[in-house]
Amino acid sequence: MIDFYTWTTPNGRKVSILLEELGLDYEVHPVNIGEGEQMAPEFLKISPNNKIPAIVDRESGLTLMESGAILWYLADKHGKFLPDATEDRMKVMEWLMWQMGGLGPMCGQAHHFLHFNPGKSAYAEERFSNEVHRLYGVLDRQLDGRDHIVGDYSIADMACWPWVSRYEWQGVDLADYPNVRAWYRRLLERDAVQRGYHVPRVMNEIPTG
Repeated sequence: MIDFYTWTTPNGRKVSILLEELGLDYEVHPVNIGEGEQMAPEFLKISPNNKIPAIVDRESGLTLMESGAILWYLADKHGKFLPDATEDRMKVMEWLMWQMGGLGPMCGQAHHFLHFNPGKSAYAEERFSNEVHRLYGVLDRQLDGRDHIVGDYSIADMACWPWVSRYEWQGVDLADYPNVRAWYRRLLERDAVQRGYHVPRVMNEIPTG
């Protein structure tokens, strides 16, 4: 059993999608970041950085924060969605790190300036819009001729897909990135992706791209 602390964000959905794909038993503990619940002292004991998602593995007693680390841990523990062969494994990790260091943070900044605070800073809007589009171009080239980001369906796909699902907040038209759009729609057909998207609660219809 996994205790899963999360909210309705792309970072949270990465982990809920993996939990659904693995078919694990987990208990959801919603942490309403809009109400500041991530600052509660009891949550700080689990996630010292006051961020969701976080997990507690009741079997091992391990507490873990940071979505990329959680994906890595669960995939490795259960022997799925992370290859065993060193080269293949490291290519998945390469793209997981790309998401953690690039796609996620830059899309997050685009959400802040383009979606929630338009008109506050023309410089920031241009900077983060340009970088988001650059990153979509990187992903589109990587997906050329591929069904998934690296080899078989993996935690690299699960890490990137929830951020792409907010393409509208980023001012992105997926028609401009046909390989990304085809990949996005391909993953959207997976039942576990649909279930994981709606954790901890149903917010809206999933954008279809």
